[in-house]
Amino acid sequence: MAELFKNKYRISSARLQTWDYANAGMYFITICTARRECFFGEIVETRCIASPPEIQPQMQLTEIGKTAQTEWLKSVELRPDMNLELAEFEVMPNHFHGIIMIGENKYNRGNGNGNDNGNDNGNDDHDRIGGGMDCRDAMHRVSTDTDTDTTPHRDTANQFGSQSKNLGSIIRGYKSAVTTHARKNNISFAWQPRFHDHIIRTNDEYHRIANYILNNPGQWQKDKFYAHK
Repeated sequence: MAELFKNKYRISSARLQTWDYANAGMYFITICTARRECFFGEIVETRCIASPPEIQPQMQLTEIGKTAQTEWLKSVELRPDMNLELAEFEVMPNHFHGIIMIGENKYNRGNGNGNDNGNDNGNDDHDRIGGGMDCRDAMHRVSTDTDTDTTPHRDTANQFGSQSKNLGSIIRGYKSAVTTHARKNNISFAWQPRFHDHIIRTNDEYHRIANYILNNPGQWQKDKFYAHK
């Protein structure tokens, strides 16, 4: 994935007030369940085949947890015109972390309104992940989706034209697919209305976030999202 990132998704700077989420880029997203309920399953300790054997925390997915996983994997094939690629992701008991890349496509519109002057301020995403960074909760306080599961979808943080081919539309479609499966199968489930995103700008940052995601099950009891099922 390091080679995939190199020169392909590098973003030198992006003030979120001026960033168009239809742009090519690498994005770290976090989506929580409603009330942070553990709909998706629980962390269990499994014995890893090794010498000597090791105890390894892993997610044991519920039916809706498995749906959350499979629907995310469908994102690329459902949107071939957006040139999407998926990197590390993890379905946790009450939230989902994932890295997604939007590649060059006909819906890219450049860096917002062109006012980016290289400064990261305002509402930009300064919470950090892993490798000596602040791991408070991996959420970057930048919500680009203000929907609920029962109201029309709309983006309020991105006003650069059509909202049907950008990061927000991908997440709306994903959340909707999981919710629809739950309703059709009479499964108690709901998402938190908003999601959180972070623009990944460097290769080092990508590796820190990827490691954070992969190690999340083992750090569950230290996670701010931690809750008993």
